[in-house]
Amino acid sequence: MGKKIMLQGTASNVGKSILTAGLCRIFKQDGYSVAPFKSQNMALNSFITKEGLEMGRAQVFQAEACGIEPIADMNPVLLKPSGNHRCQVIVRGKVRDDISSSEYHDYKPILAKELKTIFNQFSENYDVVVMEGAGSTAEINLREHDIANMGMAEIADAPVIIVGDIDRGGVFASLAGTMLLLSEEERKRVKGVIINKFRGRKELLYDGIKMLEEIIKVPVLGVVPYSDIKIEDEDSVTTRFKTKMKKSDIHIEIIRTPHMSNFTDFNIFETQEDVSIRYVDYVETLSNPDMIILPGSKSTIDDLKYIRESGLEEQIKDLQKKGKLVFGICGGYQMLGKKLKDPYHVEGEIEEIDGIGLLDIETTFEKEKTTTQVNATICKNLNGYLANLSGMKVKGYEIHMGISDIGKEVYNLNEINNKLGEDVSYLEGSVNKEGNVVGTYLHGIFDEIDFTRALLNNIREEKGLERIDTKVTSFEAFKQNEYDKLADLLREHLDIEKIYKIMEEHEEEI
Repeated sequence: MGKKIMLQGTASNVGKSILTAGLCRIFKQDGYSVAPFKSQNMALNSFITKEGLEMGRAQVFQAEACGIEPIADMNPVLLKPSGNHRCQVIVRGKVRDDISSSEYHDYKPILAKELKTIFNQFSENYDVVVMEGAGSTAEINLREHDIANMGMAEIADAPVIIVGDIDRGGVFASLAGTMLLLSEEERKRVKGVIINKFRGRKELLYDGIKMLEEIIKVPVLGVVPYSDIKIEDEDSVTTRFKTKMKKSDIHIEIIRTPHMSNFTDFNIFETQEDVSIRYVDYVETLSNPDMIILPGSKSTIDDLKYIRESGLEEQIKDLQKKGKLVFGICGGYQMLGKKLKDPYHVEGEIEEIDGIGLLDIETTFEKEKTTTQVNATICKNLNGYLANLSGMKVKGYEIHMGISDIGKEVYNLNEINNKLGEDVSYLEGSVNKEGNVVGTYLHGIFDEIDFTRALLNNIREEKGLERIDTKVTSFEAFKQNEYDKLADLLREHLDIEKIYKIMEEHEEEI
């Protein structure tokens, strides 16, 4: 069994996932085989592995930082909120149950036994495992049966570093208070703390750091500055939803529904200099975007009602009539159809509801979830914004409960030619005859930079702008460069030598 280290936080969204990815990259650069591990993750953003198993997206980008393929055991328990204080419980990539929060709390002891076996088997394959906690480590009301933070650290017998976010204020109090609320045994496991997201002059912190170390009796291992490194952020409390629009040639607006999932589908647009994006909420209206995106959803019918009641549905229809591009992914694709049917009450009591009606499709929700990775080719003879994309290669993953039947007024978008590593041949997705309404089940389709850049260039051409050379760096190459930038940042501002020493000394104690 290799070395291990666990990052826990004083709260959610303090930067644990990013720091975990950074440490993963550093250990990889130093020649170790390394992998991420998060025992329990609660998120609507998920990913499908090559085996067709579902896992949280944070461990996917952390695996990328390690230079390895993501597997479900990196995130053995994934919780997907489904409303009314219930959640879907996914264990080792497969749906196990849909239960209430109180039922899940009682279920944790069973999961704890499974996690011990999973972690022991998992960690044998790597020199270093970088573990990540969930939320706050000091949730004393949830201490009993904890499997996410100190409970998992105990299962794995891992040393812990606690991360605090100075950007939100009160970082000294949050770190000291967290240590105060831990039990004596838990405090012994904490070997240091990190102050994250600092803006300003570091020397102004020195006196505070010294006093903090005297209070908590463990060292501050570094102060990491706020950075603009473009790495996935799966937390719904994210600054990208509040980012002000920049001036650009192409403007994209994404409908931010209450149950929006997999908004990481749109990260690639942030890497394109001629593109600005804006997330549109309930109290807001669409401006005059060149492209409107309806994202995936964990509760498609509820989110469709939200779009309807907010007035956004009529705005989307008006913009489509003016020739703007409307693009739906997964649940957003289903909403664009004529009907959504739920005969088995998968999503609730509503058995049938009219869709937005921009695509000639009808969707029926099934009891079983589709989870698969696919490769595809854009179909021929498409019009409008898809006119010159025929034959382009795309790939992605599907996570959905519905099956969509297409009518005579639409063309298919893709021909699927590989599914979970096996050659297949079937059609997927829909495009209206005018070529300005597109729907697909493929999460990650925009990550194919040649496809996305060609689509953006078609928008530019429609606006009378010159096309931009499509010979651009792949999104994968862009991300790898960002992981290296993150590693450089952490090497500069963290005591990496001390972190190595913490892992080695703990291994010697075992």
